[in-house]
Amino acid sequence: MADAQYILPNDIGVFSLDCREAFRLLSPTERLYAHHLSRAAWYGGLAVLLQTSPEAPYIYALLSRLFRAQDPDQLRQHALSEGLTEEEYQAFLVYAAGVYSNMGNYKSFGDTKFVPNLPKEKLERVILGSEAAQQHPEEVRSLWQTCRELMFSLEPRLRHLGLGKEGITTYFSGDCTMEDAKLAQDFLDSQNLSAYNTRLFKGVPQDGKPCYEVRLASVLGMEPALHSEMTSKLKSYEFQGSHFQVTRGDYAPILQKVVEHLEKAKAYAANSQQEQMLAQYIESFTQGSIEAHKKGSRFWIQDKGPIVESYIGFIESYRDPFGSRGEFEGFVAMVNKAMSAKFECLVASAEQLLKELPWPPTFEKDKFLTPDFTSLDVLTFSGSGIPAGINIPNYDDLRQTDGFKNVSLGNVLAVAYATQREKLTFLEEEDKDLFIRWKGPSFDVQVGLHELLGHGSGKLFVQDEKGAFNFDQETVINPETGEQIQSWYRSGETWDSKFSTIASSYEECRAESVGLYLCLNPQVLEIFGFEGADAEDVIYVNWLNMVRAGLLALEFYTPEASSWRQAHMQARFVILRVLLEAGEGLVTVTPTTGADGRPDARVRLDRNKIRPVGKPALERFLRKLQVLKSTGDVAGGRALYEGYAAVTDASPECFLTLRDTVLLRKESRKLIVQPNTRLEGSEVQLLEYEASAAGLIRSFSERFPEDGPELEEVLTQLATADARFWKSPSEALSGQA
Repeated sequence: MADAQYILPNDIGVFSLDCREAFRLLSPTERLYAHHLSRAAWYGGLAVLLQTSPEAPYIYALLSRLFRAQDPDQLRQHALSEGLTEEEYQAFLVYAAGVYSNMGNYKSFGDTKFVPNLPKEKLERVILGSEAAQQHPEEVRSLWQTCRELMFSLEPRLRHLGLGKEGITTYFSGDCTMEDAKLAQDFLDSQNLSAYNTRLFKGVPQDGKPCYEVRLASVLGMEPALHSEMTSKLKSYEFQGSHFQVTRGDYAPILQKVVEHLEKAKAYAANSQQEQMLAQYIESFTQGSIEAHKKGSRFWIQDKGPIVESYIGFIESYRDPFGSRGEFEGFVAMVNKAMSAKFECLVASAEQLLKELPWPPTFEKDKFLTPDFTSLDVLTFSGSGIPAGINIPNYDDLRQTDGFKNVSLGNVLAVAYATQREKLTFLEEEDKDLFIRWKGPSFDVQVGLHELLGHGSGKLFVQDEKGAFNFDQETVINPETGEQIQSWYRSGETWDSKFSTIASSYEECRAESVGLYLCLNPQVLEIFGFEGADAEDVIYVNWLNMVRAGLLALEFYTPEASSWRQAHMQARFVILRVLLEAGEGLVTVTPTTGADGRPDARVRLDRNKIRPVGKPALERFLRKLQVLKSTGDVAGGRALYEGYAAVTDASPECFLTLRDTVLLRKESRKLIVQPNTRLEGSEVQLLEYEASAAGLIRSFSERFPEDGPELEEVLTQLATADARFWKSPSEALSGQA
């Protein structure tokens, strides 16, 4: 059997996303709007399979064929008759649920591959003897032959997502290196093209020069389109001794489905902002234009306090090894009015709270653009995973000039709160009951501060294409050096493109640090209804949760490559290091032996030293983070951040050794079962499923009732068309010509 870190355990937590009451309160028109947006999101989410690994689309298609022909209970009888044990069949269900939940065979949180926890030969018997194989023998056998080796392979390079020798990714062809990614980013910057909706493929050299295809995601291919700013971009370029060809049409059949449902949603929009927003999204996905998506995002920002909230596109860049390309995601959610009222109070206090952050006013935006901040109950969240909160859009220029929105996903947080005492690792016994009681409320506070005042704060110093600066070069002083500003962002440069591989983690660390720093403010805690001893407990558990998370983060560090696989967890480890460095016994991490005789550890936080020791340390660190970000000082930012992110076995903590303990006692991330909506006549019905691996599989089996087989055919055709980009002697897609 595989190493435990590469399987999903049979007892993995599975929870259903509860949005029944919020959906019940929607009007018929709002339900139709939510339904079509959900359909668009689910269709678009299929693109993530093509953004993850070469084999992911085939695995998805194979599983979908199996469970369409026989539901999990029916297939169970067949599996047992083929000699599988109950445990082995459950392991297969958990694997399938994991593929659906992560939209691929790599964990969305940590980018680690997971494989079926049963013998390949037994799974083959189940698949080839299934009802699906009886109905379509050639198709099922072909799918199995194509993906079976890669489904189980734990060859070192295939264990994690990464670039070049560090891992596998389908954002880049298999022969691309970090140097190729940097060259491509420089090329994109030179043409004012965003990387968000692109993939990069390295071709056969011409005239001794490297050749690259930059492929944009769009419905349209290379045919000319009237009145599109994209048409002039679709051509060949010479850049720094290399050939670049800009093309489009990536994921075209999938994005066509997205566009069809966005068109239908327009008929049920509540206002002109929503109509114009959807029109621009349609333009973006049709043409391959990020500029159109930005325009749509402007209308989205202006659409204040909608009953049905949504966002869709190529959004988060966490899983691009270079940190610039966006994974497709789409969400649809309904407002939770009670919690939203608290967030509105936080927004009202935001300008005052921003003044408390430890950097000069000149490093803050010229004008705080009051954002929407709502608590939402998620109906649909497509992509590779569901976050607890979001601050979007991610476009730097829009955030500086138009603002942003914050959302806290209430029913997702409710799943995150669910903690069993016996599964609470690395805490002192006397902390566990307090932790369970206050984890949820403290997380509400942290998410609110993280999204609104973490991601929502700070200014980037920019020189535009005309040479004008958005700051006074004469008077603005760097508080770290006492000198005038020496560096800034040039026209076309963004935070992601400039800081690339550390951008996501660095920014998450800054936002988490702001949350810890500002949760010490009594005014903030009063907004959330906490005073006196309760307020102190919320602070203590919030800080304790963060330092424990810093230890748990070691699961996501790869010693062989000296690299981190998850931005948020790297950020939390960095904060742990900062607080340990503060000294005076504020935080200690001590190796111990557990009651079971195996290695264990304990995290301790001295609550009496949070303010006198922890706050000043965090203040110094936060100021450095912001100054380096504002000035675009990549060298300084990397030196600071990578220094804290280094994992060594230096005493007293011995983090590399502790990593083994963390892996020994890790708990797998929960799987979340989402509902479906179905249009019956003119009414939209909500379809809910049980909280189990089988329930999650059923939700996907019923997700595409009209065109499931067609979609699977599309996915495998798209994957096969590009399979050559990942073929090598050691990693051929077996069964493909």
